[in-house]
Amino acid sequence: MRTAYQYKLRPNKEQIATIELWLDLLRRQYNYRLGERFSWWEENRCPVNACPLITPIPQLKDCPDYYSQKKDLVNTKEKFPEYKLVHSQVLQDCTKRVKLAFDRWLKTDKNGQKLGRPRFKNQSRYRSFTYPQIKPDCIVNRRINLPKIGQVKLIQHRPLPDGFQIKTVTVSRKADGYYVTLSLEDKSVPLLNSEVKPTSENTLGIDMGLKDFLVTSVGESVPIPQYYRKSQQRLKTLQKRLSRKKKGSKRWLKAVKAVAKQHKKVADQRKDFHLKTANKLLTEAEVIAYENLNIKGLAKTRLSKSINDAGWGQFLTILTVKAENAGQKTIAVNPKNTSQDCSSCGEKVPKELNIRTHSCPHCDMVIDRDVNAAINIKNRAAGPSVLKARGVRRGTGTAKREAHAIP
Repeated sequence: MRTAYQYKLRPNKEQIATIELWLDLLRRQYNYRLGERFSWWEENRCPVNACPLITPIPQLKDCPDYYSQKKDLVNTKEKFPEYKLVHSQVLQDCTKRVKLAFDRWLKTDKNGQKLGRPRFKNQSRYRSFTYPQIKPDCIVNRRINLPKIGQVKLIQHRPLPDGFQIKTVTVSRKADGYYVTLSLEDKSVPLLNSEVKPTSENTLGIDMGLKDFLVTSVGESVPIPQYYRKSQQRLKTLQKRLSRKKKGSKRWLKAVKAVAKQHKKVADQRKDFHLKTANKLLTEAEVIAYENLNIKGLAKTRLSKSINDAGWGQFLTILTVKAENAGQKTIAVNPKNTSQDCSSCGEKVPKELNIRTHSCPHCDMVIDRDVNAAINIKNRAAGPSVLKARGVRRGTGTAKREAHAIP
């Protein structure tokens, strides 16, 4: 089993200077290695029997890969002695990042679409480096021994779990300081492959929205906190101060840091809310069912600010990971007509978005619109037995839609 713990670092001035130097050198190395791959791609992307129209026919070169670029690091250290200050494995991990970014660009995703072209990094975009290996006893007396940096003080707000060994260490720079992320592994703890079958008893449906963050199939609701909207006035003041500063000056840098700290505070508040909400849901049911929404598409509408402030995507990712670690399960169902269909008789009852109560003329059921949607989500995840018990007639459009929605 793998997990990760993150602690805040308290480096001294010399250690801060070393970390910043490493980040700058690694950023330059990343850009150089990425440029090598782009150059080879532009010169060799045409077939051997075709003449390229972009560049003249060059002399054929070997394709730069991870191993050739890692081997060339020896020449880099000879030409630029400052790279000898960087730990060798940290430098090798930099070329691995280039490989992963370039390979991700060449491959397609599950929908058959190519991902974005890797970008060259400026000083604000290269913010971390990784030790692929480190000694198991690197943390002693609330200090972590980072090779070639020294003993760095850290705020160890929680102890490491028993039996887990430190596999990798990542040092990252954020708006409010430096952090270290420890990747831990315990091979004696097996991965819990959930074989829980969803039923009407062990399944909980959730309907996410903007009036409430979510409403469960048992009628409970979680209010939406709207951390970004509550901090808008503070952000407006900080950004106004930033706009009055001369770009590149010390006061401008100080104002940029203040804006970044406020954004990080909002992100931390939102993530803490997501973690606590996910923990609460997983204590109530073994299976959590939710709508398989196109969140990226919804975030491009006029409700983009509210949707991004709610952070549905981050919440569902946290919920899925926590469920897998606990041996539980999450199911995404088809969101079509979850608010329109009656959760009692299955008949479709059209209603506008401003109508918040579901009133069915067929079975006289009156219930909150979001609770009705959550019950439909639960029923679609629970399977055909629930649909049959619910009294949905065979041959109706509703039964066909829900049968297709069952995974």
